[in-house]
Amino acid sequence: MNTKLGTVIIYARDMKKTALFYSKHFGFQTTGDVVEGLVELHAPNGGAGILIHQAAKSVKLGQVGVKLSFHVQDVQAFTNEAQKNGLKFGVIHEANGYHFANAKDPDKNSVSISSRAFRAERAR
Repeated sequence: MNTKLGTVIIYARDMKKTALFYSKHFGFQTTGDVVEGLVELHAPNGGAGILIHQAAKSVKLGQVGVKLSFHVQDVQAFTNEAQKNGLKFGVIHEANGYHFANAKDPDKNSVSISSRAFRAERAR
């Protein structure tokens, strides 16, 4: 399996305030606009991007505040291969021209795989 860490998803109570923090203190570039329920930040010199997602009231930040999201072209194929290696993902979801699925690491941290980075230009 060929993967790379492409996106860190951060759950936040105030999405714009959190986006401003990463932009101001770490140089991430963003419009600050909420698009598809997310504020997207780009690393100016490459590397993983950040997506800020609205935290549900039930989320206890600091416990589930960050999710690692790995870019994969074919979510179904990846989940099939992962299951052979002992990692079970949840239901595959479809959203705006891409798919994603969630799992937990051994410490119960949230991780996901997503084809969002590979979706067709017309779906963006």
